[in-house]
Amino acid sequence: MKRSVIGIFLAAVMIMITVTSYSQEFGWRGPGRTGVYTETGLLKKWPAAGPALLWEFEGIGIGYSSATVTNDAIYITGVRGDKDVLTALTQDGKKKWDVEYGKMSKVNSYPESRCTPTVTKGKIYVVSGAGELSCVSTSGKILWSVDYFTKYKCTVPRFGISESPLVVDNKVIITPGGSVAAMVAFDLEKGTVVWETPSLNEGMQYVNPLLVEQNGKKVIITNTPTWIIGVDAADGKLIWKFNFGSVNADGKSGKNYIHTPIYKDGYVFSANGYGQTSAKIKVNTDGSEPTLEWKNPDFNPHVGGMVLIGNYLYGSTHDNNTMGRYVCVDWTSGKTMWVTEWNNKGSIIAAEGLLYIFEEKGGNVALVKPNPEKFEVISSFKITKGSGPHWSHPVIDKGRLFLRHGDYMAVYNVKAK
Repeated sequence: MKRSVIGIFLAAVMIMITVTSYSQEFGWRGPGRTGVYTETGLLKKWPAAGPALLWEFEGIGIGYSSATVTNDAIYITGVRGDKDVLTALTQDGKKKWDVEYGKMSKVNSYPESRCTPTVTKGKIYVVSGAGELSCVSTSGKILWSVDYFTKYKCTVPRFGISESPLVVDNKVIITPGGSVAAMVAFDLEKGTVVWETPSLNEGMQYVNPLLVEQNGKKVIITNTPTWIIGVDAADGKLIWKFNFGSVNADGKSGKNYIHTPIYKDGYVFSANGYGQTSAKIKVNTDGSEPTLEWKNPDFNPHVGGMVLIGNYLYGSTHDNNTMGRYVCVDWTSGKTMWVTEWNNKGSIIAAEGLLYIFEEKGGNVALVKPNPEKFEVISSFKITKGSGPHWSHPVIDKGRLFLRHGDYMAVYNVKAK
């Protein structure tokens, strides 16, 4: 009898573990899309030549998306010919399969793949450069696909579609913009429309939306060309909007919004390059108008993202398309702590209290101590393979650092012994 009870208990535990694993979302910029990874036991300093290379892979297709690493596989997108391709690799870098899931972007400037796959509940969700949302099985079979670009009469933004789907409960979210709907939720299993957020009559942007929970309500936050908006994840209703364009009324705004906002304790921070001014706003779920807390023109990252560590924001500047520096700003006051040049601007993530920077021009990779007093590099090395800009954001998983450069990906051991 005891053995039977123990067996039932263990079986129940295994089911719980499986359900938990399947319900977890893997994708863009790690847990909660914050760029702050929860890994522990990592190196606090790298060898002079950089951390040990575990494996490398060529043939993922050209693109700037990041790898999505699950317990079962590594997924990444790239362009081959005129198709967007999803590739699955084993944990040691062997190809499992690949599948064409849509047409590449038709824009002239940087049409390569930029969708970081979203993986949840045993399925992979991707968006092609032509605006096709697809659900793919972990064996590489396309289960359903929706041409939302055509369905919602979208207009191609200057740099093409750049979206990694957001999954909320049983829905997958995309943001078509345009005259029909600002945001749309599709059924996770069937690809049918669940809800549509009414149009704001503004075009599509490049932001991967953020999901937050505030006062017990799930809210999706993103940018349109004018507004920062909060949408009720349950029914798609617009809860609030803030005129972000008014913050940039100096005329410098290029209206290219790229970065997933940062949220903390009822405050939202949005920052983008092209000479735009960043802003921290206070929002509520009762529909009242958000208020501006502070704004800062120094913090304007181009394509590299941003992180909040403790009470300080870290990112880069977009001085121009060929140059940028690194910047630190106080979260509470909005005061610029420092702006420092180091090779060039680049992408930034964090793990175990340290910053990881992937510089976009020369492929320099740095381990940096978050310090509001100064930019403090602990260790650095350089990626020498691959081609094009180093725009892919780094990923950390199971003590490994994933770096993608064009058609090439390298994986390094950053786990402490």
